[in-house]
Amino acid sequence: MLKEGIPVGRLFGISIRLHYSWFIIFALVIWALSRDYFPMVYPHWSAAISVSAGVITSLLFFASLLAHELMHSLVAQRYGIPVKAITLFIFGGVSQITEEPHDARTEFRIAIAGPLTSITLGGIFWLLWYLLPPSLDVAAVSFWLGWINIFLALFNLVPGFPLDGGRVLRSIIWWRTGSLRRATRLASNIGRGIGFIFISGGVWLVFTGDWSSGIWLGLIGWFLASAAANSYRQMVIQQALEGHEVSEIVSSDCIAVSPDLSIERLVNEYIRPTGRRCFVVVREGITLGLVTLQEVKGVLRDMRARIVVAQIMKPIDKLMQVTPDEDLSTVLNILTQENLNQVPVMVDGQMVGMVTRESLLNFVSRHERKSS
Repeated sequence: MLKEGIPVGRLFGISIRLHYSWFIIFALVIWALSRDYFPMVYPHWSAAISVSAGVITSLLFFASLLAHELMHSLVAQRYGIPVKAITLFIFGGVSQITEEPHDARTEFRIAIAGPLTSITLGGIFWLLWYLLPPSLDVAAVSFWLGWINIFLALFNLVPGFPLDGGRVLRSIIWWRTGSLRRATRLASNIGRGIGFIFISGGVWLVFTGDWSSGIWLGLIGWFLASAAANSYRQMVIQQALEGHEVSEIVSSDCIAVSPDLSIERLVNEYIRPTGRRCFVVVREGITLGLVTLQEVKGVLRDMRARIVVAQIMKPIDKLMQVTPDEDLSTVLNILTQENLNQVPVMVDGQMVGMVTRESLLNFVSRHERKSS
């Protein structure tokens, strides 16, 4: 889900994105501030002024949240770990760090950087509030921003993976046991437990009549429990793939089609009879690109007889590519980060096969059966 979003800029080479769900929480924060907080602190304000202050305060809050995530990312980059993007969404923000830290100390430093940033920002805003005259309008803004940043830091320090506190806990267990897998399993189980506690608390609030808080707390708990389980599963898959090469699972039985083939014929003669979703586009033995079901679906039915494969295919030089000696864990990262189902395997400019998400998962299943 979080692979998508609207790019709004780059900082330190990192893409900054807004997930579509972010606009919901942005509006809710404005609504809460302009309806409850500012009218209570400044009852003489008009509705227009309260809304304007709500917009400015909400923007500053999400700038603080971005700073929290940016510090995670900068520390990761400091230790040679690439960061693709930072995405703000309905439950906060996430740094798309492409690799696991190489050791427990690095994990600890990356994890703790975000909460320390939020605590620092909270202290700065509270210092401004302390120094400013209470009658000054900006004082209430500074107080709220100080409070929300401290709350953000404390919430993220809850020791449930994949929250920052859970990652700190994982780094400590990893350091003590020397096993990343064991540390991740324990931290993830705690994360799931905390998630279920939040869900239970949300149900209790609903039954006591506080519907909005109960539903919100339940959703946060569901997200945390799901993220904890998925994070552990992802780590298990990653470890199963490490040390194995693309050549072990590459499929060379890719069906080749002509670039001059109409989309209508592609559907009737290739997609329907074979059930395949991806085809190699070849002319005179030279690989030109790939055409997938996704591109075919983008062509209107009454246009399929007039449009040919060459018009909708993805050129080979624009595709992510791997080599036969590439590590399978690297391939999984590529597929996950680029939201792809397959990637071509190339040697000297020619495609020799394909690796799919399905083939990777089948390999992991076989590996787990052998291990058990």
